[in-house]
Amino acid sequence: MQDILVIGYSTRNIVCSARRAGYNVYSIDAFTDHDLVECATASRVFDSGETVDVKSISREKITELIDSFGVDFDAIVLGSGFEMMDMTDLPCSILNNSPSVMQEVSDKERFAKKLASMGMPHPQTYRMSDIGSVSYPVMVKPKCAGGGIFNRIAEDVGGLNSYLDEISSMGVGMDADLGISVDDMLIQEFVSGVPVSVSLISTKQTAVAVAVNEQMIGVPWLTGLPFAYCGNITPYETPYAEKLCEMAEELILKLGLVGSNGVDFILTDAGPVVIEVNARFQGSMDSVESATGINLFDAHVKAFAGEFPLELKTRPVAKHFAARAVVYAKDRVVIDEQAMNELHKEPVTDIPNIGYLADVNEPVTSVLCTEKTRGDVMMNIKKSVCNIRDIID
Repeated sequence: MQDILVIGYSTRNIVCSARRAGYNVYSIDAFTDHDLVECATASRVFDSGETVDVKSISREKITELIDSFGVDFDAIVLGSGFEMMDMTDLPCSILNNSPSVMQEVSDKERFAKKLASMGMPHPQTYRMSDIGSVSYPVMVKPKCAGGGIFNRIAEDVGGLNSYLDEISSMGVGMDADLGISVDDMLIQEFVSGVPVSVSLISTKQTAVAVAVNEQMIGVPWLTGLPFAYCGNITPYETPYAEKLCEMAEELILKLGLVGSNGVDFILTDAGPVVIEVNARFQGSMDSVESATGINLFDAHVKAFAGEFPLELKTRPVAKHFAARAVVYAKDRVVIDEQAMNELHKEPVTDIPNIGYLADVNEPVTSVLCTEKTRGDVMMNIKKSVCNIRDIID
């Protein structure tokens, strides 16, 4: 297997991991970042005009873009935003969990019942028709993806109705471009604690937790959005690490997931609470690979062949701390040649091309850092973010 195509909203981390593993990798995504282009054999960008709503990109358009490469791909990997798309009729391997399995994972009501049957703590999930019986506070968020940018806490029924009205009336700007409506939203019991995730590699028979990650959510010096995903720090050191890994491995096997998958938790005073499963490559990919030395893409491919890399016969131990921090725009930003040259002086990835436009609270770039301690990682991340703010502001 040599020629692999990656399709997703943002594919840079997957593409670069595949390249490091020795594959000829091609990409279709919404950004074609500078460092993605350097890693990919060839790439295409979704031509969707002003919108970045992946739901508006038809299967026919995807097929057109695939054909434009003129390559008989050995396999296709679907990343964030496209993991639910059924590509099983194509004449190549699809290295993703099956559409039927994905449907089970994404159906929040069925998922909650699965967790209950396994005795795993999880937040209560409400239907929109249940608003009259909701216990507050609650978290309102999209049913699928969204990166946390639409997540809000509602303290009472007034706050809930106010936010749902806001979603209904969205007609301009970034929010409309992302195509979010009330029908796309989910109401969950709000659980207070530390957001963490577990990254795993699994076959049908075996699941191994590769790392426990601290999630950076709504970090004020990275974003103005209270629950926006801002990156990860790997490893997250906690007395609950073993419990988190055991719960994640049990859940992944019960769901029948294969390849690289992740489980999100809130770590409360009483212990871990399962929030959701990401049945695809996760945003923590950079920090996990840097901290452990494991190539997740290669492990993902081998898992679909029923194999496990030797280094994953047992849970790996992190060699050092690694972090990826996503920098969001405070104001409207356009990347010019001077800004691009300055950005290259920092330890950045997801490097925007000249002419890239980021509106307020849209991602601009990411900072990667590896150090011996978490404190050193955060110190260097903050220093680079300050320098980047000077460049883009």
